[in-house]
Amino acid sequence: MKQVIEHRNRLSREKRWMQMDEDVDYVPPQLDRDIVNPSQIRTVIRTFKENLFTTLFPRRKEVPKTLIFAKTDSHADDIVQMVRDEFGEGNDFCRKITYSAENPESVLSSFRNDYNPRIAVTVDMIATGTDVKPIECLIFMRDVRSKNYFEQMKGRGTRTLGKDDLQKVTPSATENKDHFVIVDAVGVTKSKKCDTRPLERQPYVSMKELMMNVALGSKDDDTLTSLANRIIRLNSQMNNSERKQFKEVVGESAEKVAENLLNAFDEDVITEKAKADTKTETPSDEALKQAQKDLIAQAVAPFMNPDTRDFIENVRRSHDQIIDNVNLDSVLFAGYDVQKEETADRVIQTFRTFIEENRDEIIALRIIYSESYANRAMAVEQLKALYAKLKSKGITVERLWDCYAIKKPDKVKKGVMAQLTDLISIIRFEMGYTDQLSPFADKVNYNFMKWTLRRNAGAVHFTEVQMEWLRLIKDHIASSLSILPEDLDLTPFDKKGGLLGFYEAFGEQYEEILEEMNIELVA
Repeated sequence: MKQVIEHRNRLSREKRWMQMDEDVDYVPPQLDRDIVNPSQIRTVIRTFKENLFTTLFPRRKEVPKTLIFAKTDSHADDIVQMVRDEFGEGNDFCRKITYSAENPESVLSSFRNDYNPRIAVTVDMIATGTDVKPIECLIFMRDVRSKNYFEQMKGRGTRTLGKDDLQKVTPSATENKDHFVIVDAVGVTKSKKCDTRPLERQPYVSMKELMMNVALGSKDDDTLTSLANRIIRLNSQMNNSERKQFKEVVGESAEKVAENLLNAFDEDVITEKAKADTKTETPSDEALKQAQKDLIAQAVAPFMNPDTRDFIENVRRSHDQIIDNVNLDSVLFAGYDVQKEETADRVIQTFRTFIEENRDEIIALRIIYSESYANRAMAVEQLKALYAKLKSKGITVERLWDCYAIKKPDKVKKGVMAQLTDLISIIRFEMGYTDQLSPFADKVNYNFMKWTLRRNAGAVHFTEVQMEWLRLIKDHIASSLSILPEDLDLTPFDKKGGLLGFYEAFGEQYEEILEEMNIELVA
């Protein structure tokens, strides 16, 4: 039984179903150009979403500003629709920024300065030269062969940004933007790169206009090189029958037409032709100019015929895309690359050395686990001083947490909002006092639950007003190790009446409650 496969017009995107007379074999370079596999796009976007708030940006509440590089304008449309579907968001959440898009400059400005769009999809328009500092994630869904172009594309994520400016568009950001994440869905970071100058010099000019410009006398390097690039691209899209027809109509194969266009400005080819024409090994400047003039005339000759130009344009417009809804894609790998693990190893080793160098100071911090809490304020200052020394080595609590999550994912809780007191948890984990790395706040929350259950088991229960106070105190201890009576006159306690309000809620027991919480919650 013949299979019915969905087809789509490349330009109008009109869909229709057609019965296949024979199987269609396709190779990776045809994906998203001649063949569209929605399952593959969905798999990439869904995997990105699943790892976004656990592995990539565990402390964020909103999607960081993300730029996706697509292969073509049509590919960009497919990605935009898939992002909206997978994230369940409206049109403003993800927008296409290409030369053919509606109001691309306005959308680009919103991407740079406003909350939405969170995700932008582009082909070439903001691949180079455009400054969007809040971008924190780049997703490559296309390969890049040019080393210079790839470096320029990565440059979209390298702009640093202060925390205050970053929070204007990404409110949950907690630190300066000093790094970015690359999501490599196609192996772009591993593919071989060359240092050649890109063939496409006039991306804003259509192929029809390029051919007409040549017919009207434009013979400069950029025009002919760009036209050669379009012919090369067209040749990769044509089938054998179309290539045969191309040679019959134009007089030469598409490969030869493109080769002639490129040879017109190839110094080696020009020199060899001049040598052959003059029968000398050292042709004069005039001979070189004449040789290039002849090569240019040969290269542009096919485009002087209007029938040839019409044929090439019609072939370019005729190619439909096939929608592959039959072969469902699956994830082969989702995780950090080897370099990421090597970096994590180096950071952890630096931390181990730091612990050895500061062992006496770390031992002094054990006072926080004793029943006496009178000196905990001093312990906090010691902890801050220790952390300052650690940060001078370029290591933060958040970075350490991420490194342990990479090396020991089964022992580290993900998606935490790291704070100063978590340094205690990390030190205990590294020194072998605990098998699991969990936030210090988790320990406090667990102890708080046990303590309140025990206190409420008797005849007298805490009232709701008292529980509101106790929860605020619990959060303060989680971030500051302890609480003193004078702390109750500070934010957020001042909104509930400060120390006087606490006394009104608990009466003569207020000091006993504070002392008990300081001991029980950090025990």
